Amino acid sequence: MFTVTPVRAFDDNYIWVLHQDGRAVAVDPGEAGPLQAFLEANGLLLQAVLITHRHGDHVGGLPALTERWPQLAVYGPSTVPGITHSVEEGRSVPLFGQPFTVWAIPGHTREHLAFVAPGHAFCGDTLFGAGCGRAFDGSVEALAASVARLGHLPAQTRLYPAHEYTLANLKFARAVEPDNAALTERWSADTARRAQGQPTLPTTVEQEHATNPFLRTGEPAVIAAASAWRAQPLSGDTAVFAALRAWKDGFAG
Repeated sequence: MFTVTPVRAFDDNYIWVLHQDGRAVAVDPGEAGPLQAFLEANGLLLQAVLITHRHGDHVGGLPALTERWPQLAVYGPSTVPGITHSVEEGRSVPLFGQPFTVWAIPGHTREHLAFVAPGHAFCGDTLFGAGCGRAFDGSVEALAASVARLGHLPAQTRLYPAHEYTLANLKFARAVEPDNAALTERWSADTARRAQGQPTLPTTVEQEHATNPFLRTGEPAVIAAASAWRAQPLSGDTAVFAALRAWKDGFAG
């Protein structure tokens, strides 16, 4: 079985590196330098790159990486310069002897992808620890459906978001559900991890269902909080999700 290691990039990005037997695959290398240093320090040969979407902090390292490894296989949306293998919903990418299924999870951007293998989902900027991405050129409705789709993965599936946003997201989640004991417990555990310089990620589907308001849109307390913020009664997961996303966009913490 492959190992997954986070490599820090910029202020809060993670480049997830899958590695086994001296071979490596990188997800969303926004910077080449930190990734190259990790590969060299661990004697790893980069064989492939997975790209979830086109934003610069996810693809900025591609030119330097493809210059260093000219035969590098780069899988991702067709809109991304430097892609060698354009992939879309339902395609399969074979890595480390097992298939990674490509999911279209639009919303953050129109072309956003996830790469899903048994027990693992690399979800870019769609789902974060205790939160979700903003809707840029995708719609909030599409984002809600994509987050819900990830939430239907098996409970113990590990989710690998691309940013360390968990503590900020937990502050918002606690404003939505101040009486959620699971949130209090997670806040304590993740605050301690960050104080020690450790990542709060990956997370699991089970943990997100317990603590992520964007996966709890059917919970009475979440509906009540979103309705109070919107100053009108809300019904339906999408309406509650949209209110939460708008609330979070302006949330100062």
